[in-house]
Amino acid sequence: MLARVNTITFNGLEALNVDVQAQISSGLPNFIIVGLPDKAVAESRERIRAALQFMGLALPAKRIVVNLAPADLLKEGAHFDLPIALALLAVMGVVPCEDLNRYVVMGELGLDGTVLPVNGVLPAAIAANRRDFGLICPQSQGGEAVWSGLREIIATPTLLALVNHLKGMQTLPFPKAEKAPAKHSFLDMSDVKGQETAKKALEIAAAGGHNLLMAGPPGSGKSMLAQRLPTILPPLSPEEALETSMIHSIAGELKDGRVCFERPFRAPHHNASTPALVGGGRKAQPGEISLAHHGVLFLDELPEFNKSTLEALRQPLENGFVSIARVNARTTYPAEFQLVAAMNPCRCGHLGNPRLECSRAPKCAEEYLSKISGPLLDRIDLQIEVAAVSPWDLADLKKGETSAQIRERVTAARAIQAERFRKLGEPKLHTNSQLKGRLLEEAAALDSEAQNLLTAFAEKNQLSARAYHRTLRLARTIADLQNETNVLKIHIAEALSYRRALPFYRQ
Repeated sequence: MLARVNTITFNGLEALNVDVQAQISSGLPNFIIVGLPDKAVAESRERIRAALQFMGLALPAKRIVVNLAPADLLKEGAHFDLPIALALLAVMGVVPCEDLNRYVVMGELGLDGTVLPVNGVLPAAIAANRRDFGLICPQSQGGEAVWSGLREIIATPTLLALVNHLKGMQTLPFPKAEKAPAKHSFLDMSDVKGQETAKKALEIAAAGGHNLLMAGPPGSGKSMLAQRLPTILPPLSPEEALETSMIHSIAGELKDGRVCFERPFRAPHHNASTPALVGGGRKAQPGEISLAHHGVLFLDELPEFNKSTLEALRQPLENGFVSIARVNARTTYPAEFQLVAAMNPCRCGHLGNPRLECSRAPKCAEEYLSKISGPLLDRIDLQIEVAAVSPWDLADLKKGETSAQIRERVTAARAIQAERFRKLGEPKLHTNSQLKGRLLEEAAALDSEAQNLLTAFAEKNQLSARAYHRTLRLARTIADLQNETNVLKIHIAEALSYRRALPFYRQ
C-alpha cells in the first residue's frame, strides 16, 4: 500500500513542494526515510514511533519506506514529523487517504503526540493558498496562518486530536488572527533633553527612510535617540507586515503566531559575525539585515564591528536584498532596512573636548576609525555630530515634542511620497531613499540656483555620483516635510550640511 501527503521545504522565503510517500510492504521489519533527509528528519522515526505508541498504536512489523520527493532536494527541519506520521497512519488505514490530498502539512511531534511549533508556517500557508490547498499546522501557529488568507486551516494541539478531526469524531476550531502588542510603548522622544539638531536629523531620516550616522562623546544620547526612532515611524502597511512576518517566521521569531505591525528594530552586538548580520550559516538563515526589513538596523559602536562584516553591508544597502551563495544552493532574502549607526570620535571618546583632551590624538582616532571605509560612509545620507548634553539641559524639567507629534509630520511626508510614486507609476516604492534614475530626476527637479549650489559643492568636495544622488533624495525629503512641491536652494543647502565631513576626520 502507498499513501501520499503534501508538505514543503524552504529555500529562503520560497516554499518548495515536497511529496511524502509512505509504503508498507512485506520483508524484514525496518523503518527507512529516503530523499536526502538531514539529521532532524532522520530522527523523526523515533519521535513518530513514540507518538503512535502514546496513542495506543504500533507500527506494523514490516518493511516501512518513506520517500521525500524530489529525492535530490535537501530536506531540513523537524516540520516533516507530522506529514510523515499522517502518511503512515493513512497507509495503515487509520485516517482516510483522500482527505489528505487537499492539505499542506507541517509540524513537529513530541513523544506524547503533541504537535510542536515549527518555523515557516506563514510562508507555507501563502504557498498553500496559491495552490488552492488547505493547511494543517500546530495549534499555537494557526493564527499566523490566517494572515495568509487561507480559508481551510486545521490547527491541531496533538496528533490524536488531528486523527479524530479527520475521522469526523471531533471538530477543531478555526484559529483567530491576532496582532502582537506594541514593543516600544514606554519610549518617547520627549524623554530626550536638548539635542534639537539630532532630533531634526532623526525626523528627516524617518520621513525618507535615509541612513543615519551619529558621532559624539560617550553619554551624549546617541543610543537613546536611535531607540526612539521606531516611535516616530508610521506603522507597517498590511503588505509590508506580511512580507516582514514571513522572514521572522522562517527565522522562528514570530511568537505565538502574532503578526506585528510595528517596524522592526534590530540592534546586534558589535561582536556579531558576518553570517549573523547578513545571513548564512549551515541552513542559510536570514540575518539581522533581513530581520530588519522595512525597519531599522542599529549598529552601536560602529568601529568595534569586524571590518569585513561592515563591508558586507555595502551591497544590501544599495540593492535592498542579500544573496547568500552556497555550493549547492543560492538563497535571496529581502533587506530594505534603514541603517542607523553610532560611534565615538575616538577610542577614549574625548577627541575634540577642550576639557578632556585625547592624549593620543590623532593616532587614537585613526586606529579607531580605520574599520570604516569611505564607500560605506558614502552610503550614509546623514552624518551628524551629537554633542555632550550640558547639566543645565538635563536639569530642565520642560518636556520637548512627543513622538506622536513628530510621527504626524513623518506620516504626512510619507503620504506625499506615496502619492508622488503613484503618479510616477511606481506604487511599490515607499520612501524617497528608493528613488533612482529617471524617477529621481522627475521627483527632485532643481531650479538654476539649487543646481548651481549642488554642482559647486560637489566639485569642491569631490562628491561621488552616489553622494550626489543621495543628497538629491535627502533634499526631496526635507522639501516634503515642509510641504514644498519643488526642491529649492534652501533644501539643498540643508541636505549638504548633513553630508559634510565629520570634524574628527579633518586633519
